[in-house]
Amino acid sequence: MKLQRKNRLRATALGALAVSGALVLSACGSDDNTKESGDGDKTAAASSIKCDDAKGQILAAGSSAQKNAMDLWVKNFQQACAGVEINYQPIGSGGGITKFTQGQVAFAGSDSALKPEEVTASEEVCKGGKGINLPMVGGPVAIGFNVPGVDSLVLDAQTLAQIFDSKIKKWDDKAIADLNPDAKLPSTAIQAFHRSDESGTTQNLNKYLKAAAPADWKYDDSSKSWEAKGGQAASGSSGVASSVKDTEGAIGYFELSYATASNLTTVKVDTGAGAPVEATTENASKAIAAAKVKGTGSDLALELDYATKAEGAYPIILVTYEIACDKGNKAETLPSVKAFLNYTVSDEGQKVLSEAGYAPLPTEIAAKVREIVPTLS
Repeated sequence: MKLQRKNRLRATALGALAVSGALVLSACGSDDNTKESGDGDKTAAASSIKCDDAKGQILAAGSSAQKNAMDLWVKNFQQACAGVEINYQPIGSGGGITKFTQGQVAFAGSDSALKPEEVTASEEVCKGGKGINLPMVGGPVAIGFNVPGVDSLVLDAQTLAQIFDSKIKKWDDKAIADLNPDAKLPSTAIQAFHRSDESGTTQNLNKYLKAAAPADWKYDDSSKSWEAKGGQAASGSSGVASSVKDTEGAIGYFELSYATASNLTTVKVDTGAGAPVEATTENASKAIAAAKVKGTGSDLALELDYATKAEGAYPIILVTYEIACDKGNKAETLPSVKAFLNYTVSDEGQKVLSEAGYAPLPTEIAAKVREIVPTLS
């Protein structure tokens, strides 16, 4: 009996070992590239990303507005394409364009299209070609505030212009009170924060204030630098958002994703439509959908309507461009740049934007970008 029992135990152990070995071999030899997500669902790891001949390190820089979108894109692309590293530095649109025209980066991110003199400068780097604007991501420029006791705030273009121009200095100013009759506004001093670096976000706010409140905003709407007097400066959208969060009585401008990350309440904008409009990706998309292409050839620079009064259209918007050479790209980086941009403008690449507080490109504009990216040479 003891011998039979010992043999049974030995057989059971060997059987378990065999099953264990089979599982290990199966796992090692599996071609299943799916990963378990936190809720137990299987999600394909960047299932439709085409790597083509992408390899090596790609340097890029520019807009901090698109940083959170870029972080998602880079993560997904690098998971799918082994051996590729996309190094994006969110140093501001102005800094990105400078690096691009100096040949230091393969592409740049900018919240405003290239100026004529910047296109001319790019011809030195893009041998036989020039820099072009490729719309890639859109979204609202949110106006975040930190006023204790005030959970909802409506402002219009005129009032915003006077706040950021240091003409309205207290939160209980009559102009603000008239727009918010039910709010208990304190007499706290307004601390208005703006970008210290050259920024397309600043330029887009400039364009909005100039278009919607021309009598109250006298500054150059083509400038990426802050020109209004007074206020306090902070670096990057993250710096402005952090400053607003940490300062009682503060107000500032940044992309919606930064407001969400900092848990900041944002202003509803009175555009003259039936109801004030909240800064959401859906409402920004309504405004961006009316954009028209003003660029020629491969250039897809857009003209936005910042003074829109369409119902539910949030007017303070931006579109971030990826700026690349149409011709004359460096041979060693071109395959990776094309593969990456092909992904970012794909349905899959655009789909992740809403989850991060951005507005995907309108269908017609995205289709045009998809036609141009493969032609980069």
